[in-house]
Amino acid sequence: MTETFAGFTARIEQERQRARTEEVLDWVIRRFPQLMPKIAWNQPMFTDHGTFIIGFSVSKQHLAAAPEKAAIERFSADIRQAGYDHSQQLLRIRWGQTVPFELLERIIRFNVEDKADCSSFWRK
Repeated sequence: MTETFAGFTARIEQERQRARTEEVLDWVIRRFPQLMPKIAWNQPMFTDHGTFIIGFSVSKQHLAAAPEKAAIERFSADIRQAGYDHSQQLLRIRWGQTVPFELLERIIRFNVEDKADCSSFWRK
């Protein structure tokens, strides 16, 4: 676990939820070493050349992955087909579900490629 996220994960009270969150954040760091880990808006996130790629948040019911609306729209059918729920901005991974690493990888790769020439933090 990167020191960047240690304070965030230390505040997760449930050990199982903390371990799952650390697992996902560590996976992103290993799988996408070019991405910059940071805390913004009190949430762990990853950026590429200063533009947002994906963020995460923790609730009582789930770990949420937030890749922006464009990525959720692009992968909405895949998310539902894999048995996960989503809103316009979030993919919800319930604590009892397995983490859809292959799907997360596709979503992150899409954002990295789609935002390669993006000069703003968020899509416009």
